Amino acid sequence: MWFRRDLRLADHPALLAACDETAAADPGVLALFVLDDTLRGPAGAARLAFLYRCLRELDERIGGRLCVRTGDPVEVVPAVAREIGAGTVHCSTDHGPYGTRRDRRVAEALARDGRELRPLGSPYAVAPGRLHTAGGTPFRVYTPYYRAWYAHGVRKPPAAPREVRWARADGDPVPPDPALPAGLTLPTAGEEAAGARFAQFLDADAARYATRRDEPGADATSRLSPYLKYGCVHPRTLLARLGRGEGHERFRMELAWRDFYADVLAANPDSARADLTPALGGMEYDEPGPDAQAWRDGRTGFPIVDAGMRQLLAEGWLHNRVRMIVASFLCKDLHVWWGHGARWFLRTLVDGDLASNNHGWQWVAGTGTDAAPYFRVFNPVAQGRSHDPDGTYVRRWVPELADVTGRAVHEPWTLPDGPPNGYPRPIVGHAQERREALRRYGTARVRAAR
Repeated sequence: MWFRRDLRLADHPALLAACDETAAADPGVLALFVLDDTLRGPAGAARLAFLYRCLRELDERIGGRLCVRTGDPVEVVPAVAREIGAGTVHCSTDHGPYGTRRDRRVAEALARDGRELRPLGSPYAVAPGRLHTAGGTPFRVYTPYYRAWYAHGVRKPPAAPREVRWARADGDPVPPDPALPAGLTLPTAGEEAAGARFAQFLDADAARYATRRDEPGADATSRLSPYLKYGCVHPRTLLARLGRGEGHERFRMELAWRDFYADVLAANPDSARADLTPALGGMEYDEPGPDAQAWRDGRTGFPIVDAGMRQLLAEGWLHNRVRMIVASFLCKDLHVWWGHGARWFLRTLVDGDLASNNHGWQWVAGTGTDAAPYFRVFNPVAQGRSHDPDGTYVRRWVPELADVTGRAVHEPWTLPDGPPNGYPRPIVGHAQERREALRRYGTARVRAAR
């Protein structure tokens, strides 16, 4: 069983298939994980540390039998299969651009040895490529996708296999956690923690999710994204336990967004690194400079933006509404191409997922799946007042403003003595940069129409 983004035992079709294939005389199922530098390279310390902790938790759950190897899976997987005499390698299907190419090459290498790669299941409730428009084309707009997704339905999650005989093979130790930034805190890793976190969400936050999910100060979201990233829990398991009510329905729709972006990426692999909407391919951008560094450091002078970027550095995680606010600021106030921000998020997020991250950035930037996004420019002051009305979130992450009362916490430059405690004044004028962003979008659209 070649584990990848499925570090769990329950609700795992590929693992069940591997167990079913094991005969009584066989040594059992070998659990294999390959540390692939192609995937580790873009990940920062938070994501790697969480991955390594998930691997250790999985290893404990299977009695210390997880075989970890380091290298190119095209070489490692066939070599391990030869070592233990396995005729079949089971895995979950990977629909990402790199994963698809890698699995094809692994399957070819195994076939040369007379062995077989058998993918089954996926990290998604509805696998990419399964749903199409009435015209037979992949979806590029979420709402009709969601209708098709909901109508398609999701099968019930299978239980974990019983009494698995885990085979043994020599492997490498799971690497120690990389050096983490001072003050960075990560969630507890692994399948058990994922289940506990979801139970807590159902008990405390699911009912109010629809009304409070956009308030970063309320901390009313599920915080399940790191577990979904590495498959410590399958979305099918989550969906099976959701009930009725507006909050549950809204959370169901958010899980569908995850499937939607994976579907878009599978149908458009180049969109991982390039604009999905070619009409805006000629946009004029500025090279990242000191202002972009101020954005990364949380020193832009716009409190809601800085609070978000500081939360990102402190937790490796960022509230979804704030992700949109800080992304809009980089793309439309600083005029930096979305790819620079997407790479920074993948470097710093514990839940960094290529499909959701890069297509979320494109949605904000106006080059992605939204049909008419070019005129949407988030006003950071208005966003702060709307979604953090009492300033709870800003005061938590921007301690320089902890003593600022009232609405001034979202525009401290209006205080009689200016921003307190060394907090910077705004690095740009939002109204002016909004006009400039719309000018650039308009120019790009005119050029594309010629």
